Amino acid sequence: MSDAYYERLSMLDNSFLVYESGDAGMHIASTQIFEAEPLRDPEGNIDFDRITRYVESRLDRIPRYRQRLDRTPIEKHPIWVDDADFNIHYHVRHSALPHPGNERQLKRLVGRIFSQRLDRDKPLWELWIVEGVEGDRIALISKVHHCMVDGVSGAELLAELLTFEPVEKVDPPRPFRPRPRPSRLQLAMDEMARLARAPLALAEEGVRLVRDEDDVRHELAERLRALSRFASDGAHMATPVPFNQPIGPHRRIDWLPMSITRIKAVRRKLGGSLNDVVLATAAGGLADYLERVRKVDLSELDFRVMTPVSVRSPAEKGELGNRVSAWIVPLPLAERDPVERLSIIRETTRGLKESHQALGALALSEVTEWTGSALLSLGARLMNYGTPFNMVITNVPGPQAPLYLLESQMLVAHPLVPLLGQLGLGIALFSYAGTLSWGFSADWNLMPDLHELVTAVETAFEELARRADGVAG
Repeated sequence: MSDAYYERLSMLDNSFLVYESGDAGMHIASTQIFEAEPLRDPEGNIDFDRITRYVESRLDRIPRYRQRLDRTPIEKHPIWVDDADFNIHYHVRHSALPHPGNERQLKRLVGRIFSQRLDRDKPLWELWIVEGVEGDRIALISKVHHCMVDGVSGAELLAELLTFEPVEKVDPPRPFRPRPRPSRLQLAMDEMARLARAPLALAEEGVRLVRDEDDVRHELAERLRALSRFASDGAHMATPVPFNQPIGPHRRIDWLPMSITRIKAVRRKLGGSLNDVVLATAAGGLADYLERVRKVDLSELDFRVMTPVSVRSPAEKGELGNRVSAWIVPLPLAERDPVERLSIIRETTRGLKESHQALGALALSEVTEWTGSALLSLGARLMNYGTPFNMVITNVPGPQAPLYLLESQMLVAHPLVPLLGQLGLGIALFSYAGTLSWGFSADWNLMPDLHELVTAVETAFEELARRADGVAG
């Protein structure tokens, strides 16, 4: 059995399995819109079989797509093993919209598909091909479990499935020869060896700290200070708002495309990063929505968002799995002036960079590699009683050159993040080919007025852009 294969999930990857519940599937998703005409067969129908063969021909670039979860016999820690029963037709699925196939109908379908949990006995992904989108378009709805990818590697994954040039010929897929799963005895022996090595690894780290002196001690001190600051922020609960209640299993989704050129113009005129402009726009939209629609008093509101920060190194580009940390950012919802709102956020994020808060979240995730899943399980239970932030806002940079599915160009991609605990709203942003798309995912019952928030965010950006236009450049 020398060719037997398995791979342990990191504790960060495992956390997305631990946090999953019957009401909270921990998969990320995107809705990609393509031109329909290049994907038709000679009879004028969407050639689903050709698209499926094409997807299968790309899977050797992403081996994780033909692997499933298993468990070790002692710690019950999740591992990846090759799926000997892999069937492409289970994962690539077909659907259609009723006439006229407008965006409202598409969003409803995406919401229903997004609400369904992935089957843990199969490789953790699905790709839905949806025909009948008005304007002679089709949609691809992609679902991938968060334990497989973070946002950045998800963007790289998109570039592996698609191409930067039109492709006419579908290459035959390479034969898939699944490697055998290790025996329970082998897995148990590996676990025992790993547990025995843990104290030695800690001792070796201590020796390294003494030997390398200044550089390593400085790194350790930075991480400990950052961990202390992150823990202090995390111990303080955010003020709950109407969507901070226990979520149900059903999702309501929406999206909003914006011009990257216009966002960059605001950044140039008013300062800060593109992400600062995003957070200021979100703050303006949330303030209007909560005050006008939900009648929330903003004056005493401590509203904070968690925004993931990639710690993926250049050497890790293209690897699946999660390499993310986090910032907890307070949003000044009570500030009425949009320019001042951006200024406050710019100073906040600058302070977070200087204090290395993301190192604190990274250090906490590394601690779980030693403590096991018990800390994760406790955190999952605590999420049902309150969190140090009100929602997640994540901004993922994507390719600016056009991507193609066979000969069909992708027009736009709308991202979605999962919900959990009492986080009834999440926003994901994805930039592609000059467009920054805002993807809104919300609990169906907690946010029946989700579109009111979407229009409030759009209005908040237009107000910020008008103020920027009045600044001499």
